[in-house]
Amino acid sequence: MLEFSSNTPELALEVSSEQTKEIRIEDFFNGQTDVSCLAMIEHALQHDYEYFLRKTPAADVSEKRISFEVSDSPQTAEGFCDFIQGLLACSAPVFSPDFIGHMTSALPKHILPMAKILAATNQNVVKVETSNVFTQLEKDVIAFFHSQCFSLTKNINSLSSDALSSDVSLGHFCSGGTVANLSSLWVARNRALNADVGEIGLMKALKQSPYDDLAILVSGAGHYSLKKAADLLGLGKSNLVVVDTDSAQRMCITDLRSKISILKRKNVKIMAIVGVAGTTETGAIDPLEELGEIANQEDCHFHVDAAWGGASLLSNRQRHLFAGIELADSVTIDAHKQLYVPMGAGMVLFKSPLATQSISHHANYIIRKGSNDLGAHTVEGSRGAVAALVASNLAMMGKQGIAKLVDGSIHLAHQFARKVKKNTNFELTSTPTLCIFTYRYAPKSLLALIERLEVSERGVAYQLLDRLNQHIQETQRDTGKGFVSRTKLRVNQGKTLEGTVFRVVLANPLTCIEHLDAILYEQERIASESAELADLNHFVHLTTDGQNPLNTRHK
Repeated sequence: MLEFSSNTPELALEVSSEQTKEIRIEDFFNGQTDVSCLAMIEHALQHDYEYFLRKTPAADVSEKRISFEVSDSPQTAEGFCDFIQGLLACSAPVFSPDFIGHMTSALPKHILPMAKILAATNQNVVKVETSNVFTQLEKDVIAFFHSQCFSLTKNINSLSSDALSSDVSLGHFCSGGTVANLSSLWVARNRALNADVGEIGLMKALKQSPYDDLAILVSGAGHYSLKKAADLLGLGKSNLVVVDTDSAQRMCITDLRSKISILKRKNVKIMAIVGVAGTTETGAIDPLEELGEIANQEDCHFHVDAAWGGASLLSNRQRHLFAGIELADSVTIDAHKQLYVPMGAGMVLFKSPLATQSISHHANYIIRKGSNDLGAHTVEGSRGAVAALVASNLAMMGKQGIAKLVDGSIHLAHQFARKVKKNTNFELTSTPTLCIFTYRYAPKSLLALIERLEVSERGVAYQLLDRLNQHIQETQRDTGKGFVSRTKLRVNQGKTLEGTVFRVVLANPLTCIEHLDAILYEQERIASESAELADLNHFVHLTTDGQNPLNTRHK
């Protein structure tokens, strides 16, 4: 067994151009190269993988460096073993139950051999000739999730690839939510103008239309990928119109109607309304039913970005949260989030199998007209068969198993939120709908004193409070005793000021309440020992009637 250190800050892979024996380049493909060393790599990987699952969040990743040199000639595998171990030792510990700051989690163990199978077979689902049965599998998996979103299908077989002609599509896999959102809005743009935009271009298509411009409406909690889509589709980021959110981070219907009226007076066509089903910062779900009805009234595309929340559709307990998703024209779901597959697995689903005809592309040597090639309706060309990973989870864990994971994560979020709310040293700044929520270190006695200050002094105090919370988050991250992320949200009583808050994502099935108790305790310890808290207390003390907020750890 090879030994390695998990706290090595500097890694090196230096490869010599001199070898003790000649290595034929063909041997890398026929399996004849250093079989014993390759087996050693596999053995070491398995050992390190087990360690990786158990390890605690490490120090700041910016301190880790890997020195890599390209060799002049083929090499043996011994040096590569060390390199693999070094990569694992200095990877972000997203598998750890203490790593609760981002949407990346532990994966089921059967995914590793499945990923090896995909690497070994190297299927390319852009075309049937390079993927064979994997094309069929992707269509069937897409049909299943289509049935979870829309009333058009009742089970995986009702609209499988056998029931669809080659020129229609229920959707496809892609690299993630960014491409899925782009794909859906690509369809929305082309259908809104009723012209061959791909042939004549956006400028000419607009001139031929009765409109002066196009716009997309989304809440202020919408994903940043929508800005990229507006840019790439030629609308410009200024035509991504941001709608206000309410106190729960959901799209405000009153402001939506107001923004629509303003745009219509300017002769701007509403190209799409985007509802979010699981916002990145707080997991909020927009009022999808109302958005769908308004989109229907305005004769525009209704897209639901359920990149995060989409997996919750498999739970009978959570489905009611997504009422109205069946009104959508398209839906984004990220399988690499709560469907527990590796990075690079998003889905875009279209309610109408005819929708993608507006974006179809063909070539004589590939994806010819009349073929069943998936690449005819996708932004990306060559793609791996990631649908097989999702299929393996559906086969191994089943719909009920995934639903149990979703339900468990939401239950844990509510359990932790209650603990935060009960603790007088913390403030719950958003209530969990799914398994994401935010909070901050803000002792109630201290907040009460801050609210008594004059406006200008209150602003300074809140800046000091933000600095304190940033210090807590960074210190906890760098010491490796738990990890939460941070963001800025409107947090004061009137929801008018932005404040720095901790953000937690409780999707890791290995995380339990004991891990969360330890994280909360560590945050209190860091705060109590910080100069930032002392500065804040000192400032508030000087600007009030002399009351000094107690700096005591919650018991």
